[in-house]
Amino acid sequence: MVLYPSDAVSTERLVALAAERKGIVYIRTSRPKSPVIYANDESFDIGGSKTLRSSSSDKLAIVAAGITLVEALKAYELLARESISVRVVDAYSIKPIDAKGLLQAASQSGNRFACC
Repeated sequence: MVLYPSDAVSTERLVALAAERKGIVYIRTSRPKSPVIYANDESFDIGGSKTLRSSSSDKLAIVAAGITLVEALKAYELLARESISVRVVDAYSIKPIDAKGLLQAASQSGNRFACC
């Protein structure tokens, strides 16, 4: 299993989930100065992902994890200022990956992906 949390909240939740699992688990974490993205009551699932930004007119799905999620959210803001709608997905569970969720995000975004 490979997990890549993006903030303190997701790190705490994913470490707790990893501790419950048998077998090898790799968790990649980032520096402590990363901004907090999630509320303290957010829940996570192994094999899941979370759509953080979306609209009905998205032209692209940006899929990121960990520190690159912070950059994807910055890109979302820059593109929004140019009236370009994109979807931002946190793929915090790298293995297993949320294939169903990512395919759904792509289909709702003109079947275009950008991965970070």
